[in-house]
Amino acid sequence: MIRIITGGLEIFSGLLLVALMLVTGIDVVGRYLFDTPLPGAFETTELMLGALVFAALPLVSRAGSHVEVDILATLLPERIGTRLLWLASVIAAGVLLVFALRLLALGLQQAEDGTRSISLGIPFAPIAIFGALSCLVAAIFGFLRVAGR
Repeated sequence: MIRIITGGLEIFSGLLLVALMLVTGIDVVGRYLFDTPLPGAFETTELMLGALVFAALPLVSRAGSHVEVDILATLLPERIGTRLLWLASVIAAGVLLVFALRLLALGLQQAEDGTRSISLGIPFAPIAIFGALSCLVAAIFGFLRVAGR
């Protein structure tokens, strides 16, 4: 199951990167060669970039590739340093769970209100709910990493 989720997020992240490059490239070419920018390009880029961050978050959590400053952990005895890193991982996973709950509440409120983007009318709720699911998956991956230590 983890492999399926990870593979899907990797593919989705790659597609978002390609889409971001295409939208930016078309907008730049249209703007400077034809004096006609791509309508809604800025808004589309913002939304895709947000989705990309949330799509990559569980991948980074699973790989343990978050930025860590472990200066204190390396100065302390190994046993204490390991426990300190474990505690930091548990706190990070807990914070991700809080983010997931808040994003879910936001997404449900946006769905109820019908909140949409200004230029293209793209609904915000699916993006917020995707962010909530991504934070939840990232938290689970974080807990699994802690359990493996």
